[in-house]
Amino acid sequence: MIERCASVQQDGWLSLRQALWPDCAREQHLSEMSLFCASPGRYAEFVAYASSGKAIGFIEAAVRTDYVNGTRFSPVVFLEGIYVVPEARQKGVARALVSAVERWALTVGCREFASDASVENQLSHTVHRALGFQETERVVFFRKSLA
Repeated sequence: MIERCASVQQDGWLSLRQALWPDCAREQHLSEMSLFCASPGRYAEFVAYASSGKAIGFIEAAVRTDYVNGTRFSPVVFLEGIYVVPEARQKGVARALVSAVERWALTVGCREFASDASVENQLSHTVHRALGFQETERVVFFRKSLA
């Protein structure tokens, strides 16, 4: 079963976020979750549950209207994060979560679904391809301090 998150109290959402982004403080997670829930036309978050009721995966997506590398249309739904607990992987949970976002994205006028992953994250590349994403380009970002 997959449920859309309507509040920061959504069962399992916080713990799954903490598993994906362990270096982020709990307060920061809660702040972001609150922001997302306050803008349901711009953000969508879903949690997947096992038949036992245990939260086993989540996905977060946002509508982006700025330029998104590799896309042709605007707005674009962008995959901000996805996580499935290890014991539930390779059982269709990620695919079901992506499908939930795709259905939502169509209702808010998106024609493309985009995502990114660091160049060295081969596992993420494999998962993206398995979920139907196509690689569009590779980019290395640069920075120069002006101070």
